[in-house]
Amino acid sequence: MDIRYAATPADSKGYDTERLRKEYLIDNLFVPGAINMTYSHVDRMITGGAIPTKEPIKLEGERKDIGADYFLERREIGIINVGPRGSVTVDGKEYDMDSKDCLYVGLGNKEVIFNSADPGNPARFYFNSCPAHKMYPNEKAAIGSAEPNHLGSITSSNERTIYKYIHQAGIQSCQLVMGMTLLKPGNMWNTMPSHTHNRRSEVYFYFDMPEDGVVFHMMGEPQETRHLVVRNEQSVISPSWSIHSGVGTNNYTFIWGMAGENQEFADMDAVAMQTLK
Repeated sequence: MDIRYAATPADSKGYDTERLRKEYLIDNLFVPGAINMTYSHVDRMITGGAIPTKEPIKLEGERKDIGADYFLERREIGIINVGPRGSVTVDGKEYDMDSKDCLYVGLGNKEVIFNSADPGNPARFYFNSCPAHKMYPNEKAAIGSAEPNHLGSITSSNERTIYKYIHQAGIQSCQLVMGMTLLKPGNMWNTMPSHTHNRRSEVYFYFDMPEDGVVFHMMGEPQETRHLVVRNEQSVISPSWSIHSGVGTNNYTFIWGMAGENQEFADMDAVAMQTLK
């Protein structure tokens, strides 16, 4: 498991491109037949990807990394399939997962196994996991049953649809909040005007991008902005003090996962466009 440490705004504003990418970009999520994970000291979030091919893959964590006998002993997890059809089996119960379906698995579940319906065309499971203090029921939310929230406009190049999966009015959790935003064709901007939320951190995962497409992910303090060039199926760790928005060379999809002090989706500290530097 890759370990990332927390950094202060004062430190981060002096990073060059290589150091900024080393600290905040996750670029090795998906490896066929394996699970890859990154553990961030920012709200103790674990971000991972699993591609089960010929054999199912069991979710496991080293005790030296998570301090527990099994992965969800003191954690919860949100899983979204970003590839072809597959399934997740939790303590013997199987959940079929089509593309863009979400599954929440709560504290105390001992066995989580990823499987692909067609090993030759495998599923691609993306997940966020954070510490938990209470068991909430496992629950699946299919993309077809999720309530869409249409925002933005073509004149601002940010017409998009937000699907909230794990949140206060949806799937219940201890602290994990998770959902997905789909930009419509011809739109490139997300989360602009930007914001911060000092009470929780966030991880962005970008996908559904062409091979030659990129997203310029904006980060840093509002008056000390930086950017990361992000490609398909890469994630960015966004600490609470950082803005998080982006613009792409074409439309794309991203998953947002949050953990921290509260679960209120609208708890954001807006940044005026005139303030950005």
